[in-house]
Amino acid sequence: MSQQREVIVLIGSLRKASLSRKVANALIELAPAGLRCRIAEIGDLPVFNEDLETDAPPSWTRLRKDVKNCDAVIFVTPEYNRSMPGGLKNALDVASRPEGKNMWAKKPAAVVSVTPYKLGAFGANHAIRQTFVFLDMPAMQQPEAYIGEAAKLFDDDGKLANDDTRKFLTKFMRAFSKWIDATRM
Repeated sequence: MSQQREVIVLIGSLRKASLSRKVANALIELAPAGLRCRIAEIGDLPVFNEDLETDAPPSWTRLRKDVKNCDAVIFVTPEYNRSMPGGLKNALDVASRPEGKNMWAKKPAAVVSVTPYKLGAFGANHAIRQTFVFLDMPAMQQPEAYIGEAAKLFDDDGKLANDDTRKFLTKFMRAFSKWIDATRM
């Protein structure tokens, strides 16, 4: 049995009622007992500017602490212009700095991309994965998670209402738990 792991979930869409947030909440709900998942908010992060490092904004300090203290990270994101949203890229930049203090290094990661359309936000999913190479984050390869037509998956209260998607996300979270154990030994 794996030990208790702390997992932060970063959501690329900053909108409170976004489909990405609904998927993130479903992932947290479906997490196996060995994972303690919580959302790390990124909407209040000032855009990265090295000039601010001398007196880092409190939200930067909070994110860096969240990343430092977690065992793994799940990124849940929509696709903006065939890539990741600027807020998510900014969070990646903030917690990778200052130079030599990359908080992301060695943190197991998984990506779930979400769209109301059919394609599943493939571009955003892979744009985020490209950053993992430089940030030294081992990314779970399988199962891949491209959640298309996400608006059809939730009830009026924002709860996951699709059994096939529930089964898939449960499988995804179990695989991620095993991935964390395999990479954090």
